Amino acid sequence: MRVMMSFRNIRSFLLAAGAVVAAACFTSCSEDELDPKSVIMVDQVDYTPFDYWLQRNYVAPYNIRFKYRYEDNESDMNYYTVPSRYEDAVVLAHLVKYMCIEAYDEVGGIDFTRAYFPKLIFTIGEWEYKNNGTYILGTAEGGRKILLSGTNYLGQYLKNADDLNNYYLKTIHHEFTHILNQTRDYPAEFQLITGSGYVADKWSESPFDVGYLQRGFISSYAQHSDKEDFAEMLSTYVCNSESVWRQWMAQAGTEGAHVIAAKLDIVKTYMLTTFGIDLDQLRSSLQRRQKQVVSGYIDLYSLND
Repeated sequence: MRVMMSFRNIRSFLLAAGAVVAAACFTSCSEDELDPKSVIMVDQVDYTPFDYWLQRNYVAPYNIRFKYRYEDNESDMNYYTVPSRYEDAVVLAHLVKYMCIEAYDEVGGIDFTRAYFPKLIFTIGEWEYKNNGTYILGTAEGGRKILLSGTNYLGQYLKNADDLNNYYLKTIHHEFTHILNQTRDYPAEFQLITGSGYVADKWSESPFDVGYLQRGFISSYAQHSDKEDFAEMLSTYVCNSESVWRQWMAQAGTEGAHVIAAKLDIVKTYMLTTFGIDLDQLRSSLQRRQKQVVSGYIDLYSLND
C-alpha cells in the first residue's frame, strides 16, 4: 500500500504538528525551574600560608605569579615531570626573590625589575631529562615565563655554594638573560666571535665536553649556540667571584681568555647601555647575597615577611 500526500495536505500537517510541539514546549519550559548550581565546575584551591606570602612578595610589588602547584598546560608533555614539594617550592621562591629579583632591584631599581622580570614563574619537582644524557634546568618562553625544574632536589644543595650556583642560581640568571634578550636583542657581532664554534646538541659529547675554555667558551653548554653562549656568559660571570673568574681565564690561556674577554665586553656594554645594569655591581651584590644564603643568615623557610 502506497501512502500519498498532496502539497496542501503536507502543509496542513506540518502546521498542525508545529502547533502541538510549540504548545508542549511552552508548557514544559514554563514549569521548569533553573538549578542555581552551575554545571561548569571550577577547581577550588585552599589558600596556604605560602600563597599569602607569594601575594605579598611577588604579586603585590611585581605583579609576578609564582606557580608551584602542578598544571599540565604549563608543563612540557615531552618529559616525565612531577609536582614541586611544598617546602622546596617555598625555598626556591625565597631564592628567586633574594638572589635575582632583589639583586636587580638593588642595582637597577625596582622599576627595571617590574618592567622586565617575567610575570610567570612555574616550578616542577623533577629535572627534564633528554635522551642524550643531559637534562634541562630551566627554560624561558616569549619574554613572559620562566620554568625552573628540579625543585625537589634543592635541599641537598643549599649548604654548598658551588652546587647552589650550578643547579639553581646560575639557572635563574641564565633564563632571565634570555628574557632580556627576547625583549631587546643583543648586538649581532657577538655571534661572529666564535661563529664556527657552535655545535648545537653535541656540546655535551666528546671532544666538546672538555677544552671549552681554551676555545673561548665559558662553559661546555655555551658551545650550543650564540643565544646560550650569551646567557652563559652573563650568568656565569655574575654568579662567580672575581678570584674564580681569574682562575678560569688562566686555564683558558692567552687566546681563549682573549675571546672570552671580547664576549664579556659586549655583554657588559649591552646590559649597561640597554638596561642601565652594571654587571660588576650586580656580581658584588650576588656574591654578598650568596654568602648570606649559604651561611644560613637568610631564612629561606619563613612565611611571615
